[in-house]
Amino acid sequence: MIALPSARAAGLLLGVVADAVFGDPRRRHPVAGFGSAAAALERRGYADRRGAGVAHVVVLVGGAVALGVGAEQMARGSVARTAVTAVATWVVLGGTSLAREGAALAAELDRADLAAARKRLPGLCGRDPSALDAAGIARAGTESMAENTSDAVVAPLLWGAVAGVPGLLGYRAVNTLDAMVGHRSARYEDYGWASARLDDAANWVPARLTAALVTAVRPAAAGAVWRATTR
Repeated sequence: MIALPSARAAGLLLGVVADAVFGDPRRRHPVAGFGSAAAALERRGYADRRGAGVAHVVVLVGGAVALGVGAEQMARGSVARTAVTAVATWVVLGGTSLAREGAALAAELDRADLAAARKRLPGLCGRDPSALDAAGIARAGTESMAENTSDAVVAPLLWGAVAGVPGLLGYRAVNTLDAMVGHRSARYEDYGWASARLDDAANWVPARLTAALVTAVRPAAAGAVWRATTR
């Protein structure tokens, strides 16, 4: 069991509530701002070798962690620390938006509106929906929901519980970089290697915890969730 400082625990809880009530920030989302900074740094520092990718990760993830450390140091008193943790938690979580997209996809499939479901699927995962039937879209959506539940809910909360605001911001930086450059492609095979491997490490425990939680709640989905979150 992780013994959380009371301000950290309260901040995490308030952040979860804020995400449930408000969803993602609608304008000037800090994660989008981080993505823009990462893209700008890539344009300046890209090279087709692993060392350049390692430097990319160190600068960006290190900067996010340092920002978290600075925010905690500036927050004096338990109320301020709770507020800072709550805001950081709200910013990095994506559970409410994810649930809305999943529910909308399910509703379209229930209505047999395959065209609408195919149009929505790319918002959840990177698969080409044009060749998928209703069952294939449902399977892709379920697997993506499982994977993103780990990435957008379980993992940030776990890292926030372990390391506070630096853990929250650092994890979101890692996961965002993996989504941006952690692909097996000609451009990112080497440059994205560090991002992909660091994301694997950061998600190893959260992915298995997510699978265990879903298994406890819905045993019938255990196999699909395990494959989606731990592959």
